[in-house]
Amino acid sequence: MILYPAMDLMDGAPVRLEKGDFSARTDYAADPAETLAGFAAAGATWAHVVDLDGARAKEPRQHQLIRKLAKDAPLNLQVAGGFRTIDDVRRMLDAGAARVVIGSLAIREPRTVNRMLDLFGPEELALALDIKLIEGEPIVVTAGWTETSGVTLYDAAARFPAGCHLLLTDVGRDGMLQGPNFDLLEEARARLPGWKIQASGGVATLDDLRALKTHGAVIGKALWEARFGLAEALDACA
Repeated sequence: MILYPAMDLMDGAPVRLEKGDFSARTDYAADPAETLAGFAAAGATWAHVVDLDGARAKEPRQHQLIRKLAKDAPLNLQVAGGFRTIDDVRRMLDAGAARVVIGSLAIREPRTVNRMLDLFGPEELALALDIKLIEGEPIVVTAGWTETSGVTLYDAAARFPAGCHLLLTDVGRDGMLQGPNFDLLEEARARLPGWKIQASGGVATLDDLRALKTHGAVIGKALWEARFGLAEALDACA
C-alpha cells in the first residue's frame, strides 16, 4: 500500500482542519520544503499536498509555492485544491507535480474530467469523492463539503473509466482521529474493482494502517500530532 503523508497549506504554511471546517484550524510551525524533505528522508516516495486557499477560492491560489515545491521536492507530489480547468491541470503537471486531484468538478462537469483523463492519462489524475452517509447511502458532497450532490459514490464513479485513482474520504472522519470508515472502504473495493482507492480521513493508529486493504492511504493529523512517526507508518504499510 502506498502511503501519502499529507501537508495542507494556507497562506504558504502547513495547517490541519477538522471535517474540512476552515474555522477549526490548527497551524503548524513548519517549513513546507523542509517538511517534504523530511517525508522523503523517512522513506516516503509520495506526498499529498493541498492548496486549501485554492480549494476555498475554487481556483489555484498557491501555484508559485507548490510549483517550487514540486520542482525541488525529492519525492512525487499529488496536488489538490481548486483545479477546475484543463489549463490548471496542465500548468501543475508541467511544474513538476506527479498527479493532480480533481474534486467537485467530477460531479459538476464529468465530461470535462473525462477529457482530462484522455489528455493526461489515469496516472496523472486522481478523482476525490468526499462522502457523507445519508440514511446509509454514501452520498457525494461538494463545495468544501457544504453541498450535498444527491449522487451516490457508485453513480459518480460509473461516469468514469475503471482504473482511475480515487481519493475516498468519509467527511465525518476527516481530522477526527477516530479511525477510517472500514465498512465504506471495503464496500467500495468490492463494488469498484480495478479502481486504485486511496483511503483518506480518520487514520489514528498504526493498526489502522495495517488493517487497510486499499491501494493507498493518506495520513495527515495523526502524523502532524506525532501519534506515530512516518517511518513507523511506512513499515506498517509494507
